[in-house]
Amino acid sequence: MLGTYPADFNMIEYTQRLTHYLPALKEKGVSRVLCTVNGKASSCSLLAELVGLPAEVELIADEAGDAGRAFGVSRGWLPDTDEFEVNEDVKVPISPYAKLFGMLLGLGAGNTLPSVITGYLGNPYGEAGWIQSSLDQGSGAGRWPAVPGDEFENLPVVGSWGRRPLELATLRLQNMIGISIANWQQLQPSDDRCLTQLGGLLAVDADGRPLYQWRDNGICATADFEALLRAL
Repeated sequence: MLGTYPADFNMIEYTQRLTHYLPALKEKGVSRVLCTVNGKASSCSLLAELVGLPAEVELIADEAGDAGRAFGVSRGWLPDTDEFEVNEDVKVPISPYAKLFGMLLGLGAGNTLPSVITGYLGNPYGEAGWIQSSLDQGSGAGRWPAVPGDEFENLPVVGSWGRRPLELATLRLQNMIGISIANWQQLQPSDDRCLTQLGGLLAVDADGRPLYQWRDNGICATADFEALLRAL
């Protein structure tokens, strides 16, 4: 996996999905899992601790995000622009945080809003196992809102859906408050370019031939691990 910086929604969800799906991946013959994170080594270790990432997952700190760019991941909105030129005499600087805010609105990250909205709407044919286990882990660690992973199964009518309305949105709220905001000083990127750079996932066989590959096309738009298992 090629990640964004540790406090980013995508990186947190990748590690949570990986934590849940690792046994199934091993059953499919996956013998080694590497997770490249655009952050300091200490940030990688803290993120792994926060989400309960299995120790057998090898974390690689890539502060500059070089591996992701080599893989061709999205660099986000206006990656090479540091200022807007109003006229010859007036130039307005653009901070990386302004670019990130633009991406939250879908600029340079077209699947952001659909991915966020589906977290609220749910999906009758979706998969919620990783969401439930992540909610349980976060609630057990004292993160708010503390919601049992199976709580959404008790909802009337939609409780039998594969992924219930508000289920994923609740996990993302828990991640935002309990991981991103609570640990921002330790998890923030050391290279501003990584604030908007997205991630991806690559699975190869023993000879290095790609079996599955994915490049994020928005914030909260991460790889589907069910599709990964099918590809394996």
